[in-house]
Amino acid sequence: MDVPETAAAAEQMGFDALWSPETIHNPFLTGLLTAEHSRQLNFGTAIAVAFARSPTTMAYTAWDLAQFSGGRFILGLGTQVKAHIERRFGLQWPDSVVGKLREQIHAMRAIWNTWQTGEPLRYRGEYYKLTLMSPFFNPGPIDFPNIPIYIAGVNTGLAQLSGEIADGFHVHPLHSRKYLKEILKPAFKGGRVKVGRTASEHTISATVFVVTSESERDFVRSQIAFYASTPSYRPVLALHGWEETAGRLTRLAARGKWGEMPELIGDEMVETFAVVCEEGDLAGMLRQRYAGILDRLHLYKPFVPGKNDVIWQNLVAGMR
Repeated sequence: MDVPETAAAAEQMGFDALWSPETIHNPFLTGLLTAEHSRQLNFGTAIAVAFARSPTTMAYTAWDLAQFSGGRFILGLGTQVKAHIERRFGLQWPDSVVGKLREQIHAMRAIWNTWQTGEPLRYRGEYYKLTLMSPFFNPGPIDFPNIPIYIAGVNTGLAQLSGEIADGFHVHPLHSRKYLKEILKPAFKGGRVKVGRTASEHTISATVFVVTSESERDFVRSQIAFYASTPSYRPVLALHGWEETAGRLTRLAARGKWGEMPELIGDEMVETFAVVCEEGDLAGMLRQRYAGILDRLHLYKPFVPGKNDVIWQNLVAGMR
């Protein structure tokens, strides 16, 4: 992965932002290289696993990236699921997912306020009690202290929390236009109304599956099968009447039958959860599906400079 080359090419091509996931790499380290090798390109985590980190650890990292990049960093947070937090990270799953993430965000903002203003750190919640910030550990004020925080999620609890306290929401790639309009958008609005915010104060971003070839169809089919096997994501399939399929996928995943799972994902399901079209029609189809619903979108495939550059250039131009 050549991050400097990717960042420079993305900026030259006209992308608005470059996002780093937390799968096999630390998403913050690639952000540092992105900041160094671009001048205007925004960048962020999509996502960093919040429940694998303390609020103070994340606060330090985000503070440094915001200052180093001239205010271009966006902190995108996801909770992950119980099995990964407990069995991959070795940490405790909280009694309340929404409650703990709420506290993490409030705690980080309290820390940032202390650094920026010099006020004492006084944050007390159910999960975190932060009252110590001696001068030796205080980095002090920066030029870009208002760091945007996006929440990622699938279900309504985190969507409502995002509308209430976050700057944006990362929609999971396992979504449909119907799920966005009927389930997530009312939840965003409910959160905003609770605190008197407007839609303009809350950005909706989504990762989107696209299929422009048979090889991409096979790949997307396997990814849908993988995500749909997660029990907490079942409401997405249930909305379309595929709850039984979701249950079968969960059982296959529990037995390690990964190779059999894509066989359960039919073409109708692919076309519901992905934009399926010719390459030249992709920008138009994306605009048609998401106009009036999303503020940002990014594709569920890596941007690799020198590979399909013309397609990416046409996509950027068509979306703008």
